[in-house]
Amino acid sequence: MPVAPSLSFPRRLLAAFLSCAALAAPAAFAQEAPAAGGTLGKIQQSGAITFGYRESSFGFSYLDGNLRPVGYSIDICHRIVEAVKAELKMPAIEVRYQAVTSANRIPLVQNGTVDIECGSTTNLVERQKLVAFSPDIFRYNVRLLVKADSGIRGIADLQGKSVVTTAGTTSLRLLREADKGQALQITHLSGKDHTDSFLLVESGRAAAFVLDDILLAGQIANARQPQDFAIVGESLRTENQSLMFRKDDPPFKALVDRVVGAMMRSGEMEALYQRWFMSPIPPKNINIRYPLNAETRDAFQNPSSKGI
Repeated sequence: MPVAPSLSFPRRLLAAFLSCAALAAPAAFAQEAPAAGGTLGKIQQSGAITFGYRESSFGFSYLDGNLRPVGYSIDICHRIVEAVKAELKMPAIEVRYQAVTSANRIPLVQNGTVDIECGSTTNLVERQKLVAFSPDIFRYNVRLLVKADSGIRGIADLQGKSVVTTAGTTSLRLLREADKGQALQITHLSGKDHTDSFLLVESGRAAAFVLDDILLAGQIANARQPQDFAIVGESLRTENQSLMFRKDDPPFKALVDRVVGAMMRSGEMEALYQRWFMSPIPPKNINIRYPLNAETRDAFQNPSSKGI
């Protein structure tokens, strides 16, 4: 009697194929995520760390005349790299750079493209659901940048005018909250970065630019005619700036907190502050002239990554 063809062998082949595919898929995906062992494990495996940097957060994180990322936040991140070398017993770690914007900085940290963002990011409790932060490295007030002859001195003077904020920042929300139900009518414009937002005021397309006063001071210092601009108005909020990295990584956060705290206690952080905000800086040897305020001094004396 003829024997019917058996389907068991092809089925076994199919099962084996599916099993291999199931094993291979996670391995392929893992290549895009941080390596096992968190950020320190990823650095140890790759021999490199990737800094996220801003192109125009003057004083903090920006490009110098040679298009090299420099600034206060960048210097702090380099100190962290020295501690990582000691922790991992690695004599050399390559520092790679990835430009980030207000809009993409959090996703690039989350997906592993950036290991630590060395920019000008506010530590908000709502952002802590997505990423982790170092102790505050700077505290400042959110205010208005306007042309000196604009007649604008506060929020009420913005009625019927165009106001620019940088995409991905909290500035517009803070302006609305500070309005306290007075039905302020404005035309909102959005800049792709801080320099783009500033240019809208410089060109007359916007009457005011809402942002952290220290970043506004940096834009004015780099303007062609700094005397044409002023920072005015009540503070919309005192905010705290921190370095940003992936959450749920206790060993890396502990290392960052240890380094930043030690820099504050030793006076190194204040020395860096004086270098970047009270001295001539590249590429134009401009002095931002933003004295250490009481809020930042408190941050140095009482390190905290609590967030607001």
